[in-house]
Amino acid sequence: MENDKHKLVIIVGSVREGRFGPVVASWVAEQAAVHGGFAVEVVDLADFDIPLALPAASPKFAGEDYPRPAEMAPLTSALEGADAFVVVTPEYNHSYPASLKAAVDWHFTQWTAKPVAFVSYGGAAGGRHAVLHLENVLTELHAVTIRDGLAFPNYFTAWEDGRPLAPETSAYAKTLLEQLDWWAGALRTARDTAPYPA
Repeated sequence: MENDKHKLVIIVGSVREGRFGPVVASWVAEQAAVHGGFAVEVVDLADFDIPLALPAASPKFAGEDYPRPAEMAPLTSALEGADAFVVVTPEYNHSYPASLKAAVDWHFTQWTAKPVAFVSYGGAAGGRHAVLHLENVLTELHAVTIRDGLAFPNYFTAWEDGRPLAPETSAYAKTLLEQLDWWAGALRTARDTAPYPA
């Protein structure tokens, strides 16, 4: 039943014109549907006005957040309701997009004790530098990052008609989703059992 499934939010991290992220996110959502353990929501950061300037006072971690603009409420609600995340990110200048950093920085408790997997794309490195930076940031916010991710080097030659050309990619996606599903269940049980010790 749908209520038994873990809520998976797939985040499209780039908002640039001509971005490839929605293609990748759509394919990941397909793979998650095949897996069957998730209720999937794709959240495209381009659909939200996310200010780069945050309030001067930094909130304490324990149960507090920045006061957010009202127009960001649907994004906050999606993150709050998630049991797990897949972040789809390109690599810009050896890191991830400013849009993604802003979305992360406006939210603290929404990431706490939840698993995050990464699907990246780019040039020769396939977005791996972006993922390394994101792992550090999200660990600071008490998220749990998943070991197995997907990276697409030279994505412009590695995809055709909205699908990766390498036949083994679906098997890699299955491994990622199985780990994410396990962690989503374990961490949801833990959150329901006792408050996270912030």
